[in-house]
Amino acid sequence: MGNMEIRIDDLNINYKITGEGEKTFVILQGWGTDCNIYDSVTKAVLGLEGSPYKVVQFDMPGFGGSDEPKEPWDVDAYTDFFVAFMKAINVKNAVLYGHSFGGRVIIKLFGRDDLPFEIERIIMNDAAGIMPKRSPKQLRKIRRYKVLKTILLSKPIHALFPDMIDFWKGQQGSADYRAASPMMKQVLVKAVNEDLTEGLSKINKDTLLIWGDKDTATPIGDAHIMEEKIPGAGLAIIEGAGHYSFVENAPLFNSILTTYLKNC
Repeated sequence: MGNMEIRIDDLNINYKITGEGEKTFVILQGWGTDCNIYDSVTKAVLGLEGSPYKVVQFDMPGFGGSDEPKEPWDVDAYTDFFVAFMKAINVKNAVLYGHSFGGRVIIKLFGRDDLPFEIERIIMNDAAGIMPKRSPKQLRKIRRYKVLKTILLSKPIHALFPDMIDFWKGQQGSADYRAASPMMKQVLVKAVNEDLTEGLSKINKDTLLIWGDKDTATPIGDAHIMEEKIPGAGLAIIEGAGHYSFVENAPLFNSILTTYLKNC
């Protein structure tokens, strides 16, 4: 089945459902990705012998083919959206797979008492949610940036050198931040500055963590924290892979995922 559109909270949302199984496997994407990048994950799930799944892929607001939110959302707002999306497509029970930012939404779901669907089990792949510890050097860099920002963006200085200062502004922040629209820049700031470590202990479903040991966006140390904090979580490490381990070593990733699902 090709991509479809559904309207939720006055936003057009791009999604697709592949397969016809009775069970549902839902892919929650990473920041700024297009849901089609996860086609290989879908293919692996549906490639199980007698696969009992149908797979849901969708673009969160502001990602891929979906409309941007009309105001700067935080992770709770994305969680509200996901609950509304699941109701709209009438999913009552699902296995959830979260890559990167998708992991944040999954963690938040376990802080809710009134979910209209049952979570069977979860797979967290190079997932976000742990706040990085800043080194003294990084803290100095942040302080220097804040001082420079205050000086350079003051009206008198900006009026003297507008082009140069606007260029400097455009060079600040991560690649994700620089690539984002003005609205999504505000969303990203809200999302990455929330530490979800405390929510990990509330995850009471069977959990598989799959991680690339060369991940620099959500380092392997985050995986070990999640393994420790999530009751009964298991960790599979893909050596040599980074933040997109499901693409970088698809054969090994798919083998880990399908072995786990076959034993459900």
